[in-house]
Amino acid sequence: MKKPELLIPASCLEVLKTAVNFGADAVYIGGEVFSLRAKSKNFSKEDMIEGIAYAHAKGVRVFVTANILAHNRDLDEFEKYLMELKDIGPDALIISDPGIFMMARRICPEIEIHVSTQANNTNYATFNFWHELGAKRVVTARELSLEEIRQIRDHIPEDLEIETFVHGAMCISYSGRCLLSSFLAGRDANQGACTHPCRWKYALMEETRPGEYYPVFENERGTYILNSKDLCMIEHIPDLVAAGIDSFKVEGRMKTALYVADVTRTYRQAIDDYFTDPALYESRMDHYREEIAKGTYRMYTTGFFYGKPDENAQIYDSNTYIKSYTYLGLINGRNEAGLYGFEQRNKFSVGDTIEVMKPDGQDLTVTVKKMTDEDGNAMESCPHPKQKIFIDLGVPLSDGDLLRRKDA
Repeated sequence: MKKPELLIPASCLEVLKTAVNFGADAVYIGGEVFSLRAKSKNFSKEDMIEGIAYAHAKGVRVFVTANILAHNRDLDEFEKYLMELKDIGPDALIISDPGIFMMARRICPEIEIHVSTQANNTNYATFNFWHELGAKRVVTARELSLEEIRQIRDHIPEDLEIETFVHGAMCISYSGRCLLSSFLAGRDANQGACTHPCRWKYALMEETRPGEYYPVFENERGTYILNSKDLCMIEHIPDLVAAGIDSFKVEGRMKTALYVADVTRTYRQAIDDYFTDPALYESRMDHYREEIAKGTYRMYTTGFFYGKPDENAQIYDSNTYIKSYTYLGLINGRNEAGLYGFEQRNKFSVGDTIEVMKPDGQDLTVTVKKMTDEDGNAMESCPHPKQKIFIDLGVPLSDGDLLRRKDA
């Protein structure tokens, strides 16, 4: 039984390092162009080089998304981008456009190509098609059941890998190919500029009865009839493994380091526990549920894995995330006074009770005892986000430890 890869998203260098430290086997990132996440921070060339070096030093692979559906105007710049990626040297490129696929094969044949879920990969004939063209891996469409994935595994070569989303936000449109944003806001989701109109407020009206609105539940913010719950398969690791999936993919290239740390650590524990002893995995299920709920989410579903979802797979009364913790930042370095370096992401003060989240699974509840600026001047709190400060929490810390605060 092959242990699957845990593949984690990263929006920026800080989040990449968090994913690596908290247990990812591989991380996928986007450059500043052509990656379907125009609103994400994304990676400059310099950050990409540093991130890949950091990951490789810890035995973690890095994949770069280049998965837009390209227009003629994109091709010349895309060729230049692929030449740049050839020099940078990621472990794989995630591509959906057949023309870009062939361009990548020509320009950087030494880099693996993974076919994106945006290519609508729903059957084993499609998987074999991409394999014959030179793909190393194909990402399943999100609309497939576990039984369909198992059938694909039975009909493709052993060296062709299957990657599948197991956690994160779901799209209302087929495999993410949505035209709502283009139609309503003039921003193309298939070019990376989605405005997420599925989260907007709508009312339904039947065309022969103008003025009569469909009676759906509405709160003070409106109705959200296109909203989907978030995918979560933490309770179904054995079924995912039995289906022959090689890579468990987490969605979220616009998420914070806290989300990435929480999801990565929890899936890392669950996968390792299952491969150590299935009984251990089953015995810790309440722990996984509790931990995964500490990240932001919209309520959970198993998506299409066990057949077509019923109406309960969607949310009709809210477009907001459930959030129980606030991200404060990561520990980085130590000064001559023995205080730990820290770049604040959200405000906290001396005397506050916060938590230290460690990659090995420990969560320490601590009190902020002291805080200084870079010059050693005492502070009661840090008013400026992203300011470098130094803190004493009364416990030993390590680079990469994450600080968070439980919300009331």
